[in-house]
Amino acid sequence: MRIAQIAPLFESVPPQRYGGTERVVSYLTEELVRRGHDVTLFASGDSCTSATLVPVTERAVRFDTSSWDLSSTDAVRQLGMLVARAGEFDVIHCHVDYLAFPVTRALRTPAVHTLHGRLDLPHLQPLYRHFADVPLVSISDAQRAPLDACGVRWAGTVYHGQPLGRYSFGDGSGDYLAFLGRCSPEKQLDVAIEVARRAGMTLKIAAKVDVKDRAYFDQVIAPQLDDPLIEFIGEIGEDGKAEFLGRARALLFPIDWPEPFGLVMVEAMACGTPVVTRPCGAAPEVVAHGRTGFVVDSLVELVEAVKRIDEIDRAECRRHVERRFSVARMADGYEGVYRRLRALRRAA
Repeated sequence: MRIAQIAPLFESVPPQRYGGTERVVSYLTEELVRRGHDVTLFASGDSCTSATLVPVTERAVRFDTSSWDLSSTDAVRQLGMLVARAGEFDVIHCHVDYLAFPVTRALRTPAVHTLHGRLDLPHLQPLYRHFADVPLVSISDAQRAPLDACGVRWAGTVYHGQPLGRYSFGDGSGDYLAFLGRCSPEKQLDVAIEVARRAGMTLKIAAKVDVKDRAYFDQVIAPQLDDPLIEFIGEIGEDGKAEFLGRARALLFPIDWPEPFGLVMVEAMACGTPVVTRPCGAAPEVVAHGRTGFVVDSLVELVEAVKRIDEIDRAECRRHVERRFSVARMADGYEGVYRRLRALRRAA
């Protein structure tokens, strides 16, 4: 098939550092090319891909101070470039949330939108009711729940996939707990710090601090970094992630929001590292409680789970990813979505 992939422009594909959506777009794009599809990727110009790259911006918007208003400039230009070439494709796959809904609805080429973010915000419901005919893909079943009453058209649920070859199996010999991701209130790094303290274990924090989360970091996290058990590393790149996760005894992921998927949980388990998380959003779909980690609620339960972490078989964590979260399985899911969309369009 001739497939257009429309990626966010904030990060490159794949991202240099943090950027779960762009990383997944990269994994999917490369696997589709490997399978013989003719894939065109609309992304930032510093992206690296074996597909045909349409460079919308010179580089990722995150690193380009001249691109100050993504929603009304670069993204609109990206959609204009897509419209101009839409007839060249058999299917269009968008990863930019709702921005492309009005555009793809008017095109003859079938299109599908993977929703990578949270859907529980009240202002989203009128929008999804208005675009109830637009085909959507969820990245977990839990992600769908806030839109149950909106009558949206789900084309499927496709879990993110992880290339096992990039994540070597680790033995947890670093004897520390790991936190990897955004430093934000909903990710609850402050809770992870308290869990580590109560468990008497070192916590290593590889976290990105966005501008909008700077107050949380300065007021809540920074004052706690003088504790000898707490080590703030900062944002790490893809080349250091496997070692960081693989040497950890466990990944702490004590979220307090409806996590749409949580790619870092899969990355940790791919390295053999169990996950200790809370039953929010997709976490119970991703982590097998008692087998690849623990899904518990209270602070006391989180601490107890850390103390029991050696009950988890690290090899089973990796097998769990191989069975449920491989890139091949993700690509199979999307190929099925593409075929169904094309069949429906031909029958119309």
